[in-house]
Amino acid sequence: MAAEDTKRWLHQRLVDRIRQGPGQAPAEQRRAAFDNAELPEPLRALLDKVATRSAQVSDADFAAATQAGYTDDQLFELVICAAVGESSRQYEAGLAALAEATDGPEAR
Repeated sequence: MAAEDTKRWLHQRLVDRIRQGPGQAPAEQRRAAFDNAELPEPLRALLDKVATRSAQVSDADFAAATQAGYTDDQLFELVICAAVGESSRQYEAGLAALAEATDGPEAR
């Protein structure tokens, strides 16, 4: 298996595990956190910040989620899903831009 194929295979295993594997947070919530979509408040506020403005995440964001009944273990899993989801989107966008730049009509 080529190195790039191995990287993609490992990445897909990671994504599958965090989205669908056993965990404290329900798989549906982990998938929503990964996609940064259809999250209930206060998870939406916390996980959107994790995905798009990580420097703005505050103790108050975690306190609001904890008060809503989410455990530390659930929040840990959901934060990981949000971060890996965003990094996956950025990685795919970078690969697409690279492909366009090197394979597009302008590159010829």
